[in-house]
Amino acid sequence: MKLLFFGTKSYDKKYLLPYMEQEKYAGIQVKFIEADLTPNTAMLAQGYDAVCAFVNMDVGTQTVELLNGCGVRLILMRCAGYNNVDLETAKKYGIRVAHVPGYSPESVAEHAMALALTANRHLHKAYIKVRENNYSLTGLLGVSFYGRTAGIVGTGRIGAAMARICQGFGMKVIAYDMYPNRSLDFVEYVSLDELLRRSDLISLHCPLTPETHHMINIDTIEKMKDGVILVNTSRGGLIKTEDLVRGIRENKFFAVGLDVYEEENGTVYEDMSDEIMQHSTVARLLSFPNVIVTSHQGFFTEEAMQAISETTMENALAFENGGKGPNELF
Repeated sequence: MKLLFFGTKSYDKKYLLPYMEQEKYAGIQVKFIEADLTPNTAMLAQGYDAVCAFVNMDVGTQTVELLNGCGVRLILMRCAGYNNVDLETAKKYGIRVAHVPGYSPESVAEHAMALALTANRHLHKAYIKVRENNYSLTGLLGVSFYGRTAGIVGTGRIGAAMARICQGFGMKVIAYDMYPNRSLDFVEYVSLDELLRRSDLISLHCPLTPETHHMINIDTIEKMKDGVILVNTSRGGLIKTEDLVRGIRENKFFAVGLDVYEEENGTVYEDMSDEIMQHSTVARLLSFPNVIVTSHQGFFTEEAMQAISETTMENALAFENGGKGPNELF
């Protein structure tokens, strides 16, 4: 079996290479390339049985059709999300698709809380001020999370981990999910409208679907408390960026922390420091003093990278052995 890894970074190799050396994976020939998987690079998969892509890559209709022409029979996503994959086209051509449904959900939840704390207490600004020998507290006033209400939108593994973190901070935790997680006996499930109305901190932990696309828009923003803190570590498309910018300008938000945003695909995981920023909405977000943006790094811990590497190789092994792996999507 020949497997081509697209968009490989040094840290991907660091955690994948130890698995390459294990005897049970000896039948899988792996090649790493730096190029992302897009319609422009899909032909590089000629002669390979499988490709491996990441969350920031374009595995849409055109890419899948090209992969089919190259003889690819398996698409491995080394991430949980697969909204960037045209599953219908893959299914039509008999191309199997597998993903990594769970990898250290605590890692993402901890990053969500780190964003909330940093944006709230202006730690990013304080760091810069002190480095410049400025010890003034002007512009650094925050609020205490203790006793306030955290609203968790989506209580799967990551949302549940975030709920437990918020409980540990002494917060009252409410949540919205079409399928409540009954193991969270300290959480009060409410409607989305009630969550928006009551929450001091709102953290998004749901997949991007047609139903959740732009779920945070001007209408839902207007239902929120004045001075709310909003955090998104899920998918950028959950938030309509133009409406978020409007809400920030109208002082609706005390702080906003974003690990994902709508325009990230062309720049995420790349060093663009020597280039002119092309995306106006991201530039506007970065211009606000109460907004912090990180580079889709919520998953990026040693534990998560190990889990992603192992599960990806197990998904490949299941295909090589002729069986259907537990993480295949259809």
